[in-house]
Amino acid sequence: MTKKIQITLNGKKTSVEVQAHRLLLDLLRDEIGLTGTKEGCGTGDCGACTVLLNGKPVNSCLILSGELDGAEIVTIEGLKIGPELHPVQKAFIQDGGAQCGYCTPGMLMMSKALLEENPNPTEEDIRFALSGNLCRCTGYAKIVQAVQDAAVELRRMKTEG
Repeated sequence: MTKKIQITLNGKKTSVEVQAHRLLLDLLRDEIGLTGTKEGCGTGDCGACTVLLNGKPVNSCLILSGELDGAEIVTIEGLKIGPELHPVQKAFIQDGGAQCGYCTPGMLMMSKALLEENPNPTEEDIRFALSGNLCRCTGYAKIVQAVQDAAVELRRMKTEG
């Protein structure tokens, strides 16, 4: 059964015809062509497919497309601030927070959500927030450092106006 839904995707309102049972992950990748969001496990256990849904991080492999009418979705492709990389993206590059890169989109989206909720997280806060995002390549130290550095930069940007 198909259903027409209205969504705001990466800041742009769009109308999409979806199969109600199809997953958000599949809609993004296969129907819309935004392949930055990765499928790691397909069961909501690894966090590779994390996107922001109405401002909150979710595993897109667990969300049905038919439930998205009126939703605001931000994917890794929408993380940039205008033409500039988001501070969390810059920090991951600068600090070596990505290795193979497969988990990176989910890590970045979860990090953005954390920093919006808590602009001054402790290392423990960061590790807890990222605990649902698995990385098989790193020891997480560079990822945590990148989130800490992004937090500093975001606070600096906020005070400068």
